[in-house]
Amino acid sequence: MQPWNHLATATAPEGSTLRLLRRGDEFSIRLADGNELMNSRLGGSEEALATLALDRLVGCTAPRVLIGGLGMGFTLRAAQAVAPREARLEVAEIVPELVDWASEHMAAVFGDCLDDPRVEVRPGDVGAMIRTATGAFDCILLDVDNGPDGLTRDGNDTLYGVAGLQAARRALAPGGVLAVWSASRDAGFDKRLGQCGFDATTHMVRAGRNKRGSRHTIWIAVRR
Repeated sequence: MQPWNHLATATAPEGSTLRLLRRGDEFSIRLADGNELMNSRLGGSEEALATLALDRLVGCTAPRVLIGGLGMGFTLRAAQAVAPREARLEVAEIVPELVDWASEHMAAVFGDCLDDPRVEVRPGDVGAMIRTATGAFDCILLDVDNGPDGLTRDGNDTLYGVAGLQAARRALAPGGVLAVWSASRDAGFDKRLGQCGFDATTHMVRAGRNKRGSRHTIWIAVRR
C-alpha cells in the first residue's frame, strides 16, 4: 500500500493543527493527533446533507443557501447539482488555507465548482454569520466539526446549543430549512431542535457513496 504523503499544514483560529495528506488519488484532512476529519473517498453523507435539505425547498426558485464549512466541497457540489440557476450559495470557511488547498492540492477533487457564479466563499465563522442575519437564508447547511455530539473545536457548541439554534431560526426565512451533519446520533439535539421552533426529521446515511462505511446522522429541521 502506498504511504501517505504530507502536503500542507494549517492552523485553525483556536490553535488546532490541520494536516492535508495524499495517497495516490485519495486525500485526507486530519488533526495533529491523527484523527481524520474528512476523506475524499467518503463524501456520501455530506452530499446527502445538501440534497435532503434542498428537496424541502419546493417552489423556491432563487434560494439563498449558507453552507458552514468548505471542507472537501462535497456539500457544495451536491448543492450545485440540485440548486436552481438563480440560487445563491454562500460558503463560510474559517480556515483560509482550506480554500487555497482546493485549487492548489485538490484541484482534481474540486474541479471548477468554485468558478460557479452562484458560489461565494466567505472567510470567517459561520456561527457569526448566522448570529448577524435575520430572515436572510432559505437554507443553512452545517457540516461543521463532527456534529453536536463530537466537537473538536472550542466554540462550536454555540452552534448546536439552544442559543445557536435560536440564532439559526432567526437567520432563516419562514419555512426555511436547517440541515445538520453529525458523526453520531444525539438525542439531546433532537429535543433542542423542537424546543427552538423546528420540526425535524432524522436520517441515517452511510459515509460512502456505495452505501458502505460508517452511518452518519443528518437532521433536516424546518422552521415553524
